[in-house]
Amino acid sequence: MRRREFIAGLGGAAAWPAVARAQQPAMPVVGYLQGGSAERTRPIIAAFRQGLAESGFIEGRNVVIEYRLANGQPDRVPGLADELVKLRVNVLASGYQTAKAAKDATATIPIVFMGGADPVRAGLVASINRPGGNVTGVSLASTELLAKRIGLLRELLPQATILGALIDARVPDFQLEVQDVQEAARRLGLPVITPKVSSEGDFDNAFATFARERADAIVVAPSVLFNDHPARLADLAAHRRLPTVYELR
Repeated sequence: MRRREFIAGLGGAAAWPAVARAQQPAMPVVGYLQGGSAERTRPIIAAFRQGLAESGFIEGRNVVIEYRLANGQPDRVPGLADELVKLRVNVLASGYQTAKAAKDATATIPIVFMGGADPVRAGLVASINRPGGNVTGVSLASTELLAKRIGLLRELLPQATILGALIDARVPDFQLEVQDVQEAARRLGLPVITPKVSSEGDFDNAFATFARERADAIVVAPSVLFNDHPARLADLAAHRRLPTVYELR
């Protein structure tokens, strides 16, 4: 699951028969699919363009990029994925949380995703070493990192007896993340509270639940939802005086 597979997808059009090439744009087209807002996605897009440039692909010069952003509205993602497939992009670059929709939209266009907990358990790839199918990418091992954050909270707050966890109920492997958090907390002898959160409107209720259940600290799983509202989470945690650890992506 390396960058060369993505580059191979970009250059693949050059190896097609003459008739197929005649039906394609003069330049290869990359479909870019993300679930976040334009503001939060801007630095990610900049890094994406830089990575392409380092591989010899300059937007507007020898590659076209079609952007589709869901702006934090997951119900829009399948339609956006379908749009990119209908454009017949050469490669579809996707965030982890939008990769399932991309995979559902096409079984032939190469899909490259970035991030996520466990793409095998989430059903995106057959294995890490041999992803198979048309989907590949980079896993950030966020399941293991989430467990380490719980361990860090335990070290910082050895007196803690109850843990709260914010997990986005919209992510493809929500149940897997809940299980992983519960298992990591269980190993430390901590019960864990996981209120359902699927929008910013659920934040107040979630923190009210943490306070009512006497949670001593909060761990936040990575997701577009939480990435888009870091200040709001910080304010709620400060108001409730709840130590909170999370990672922005």
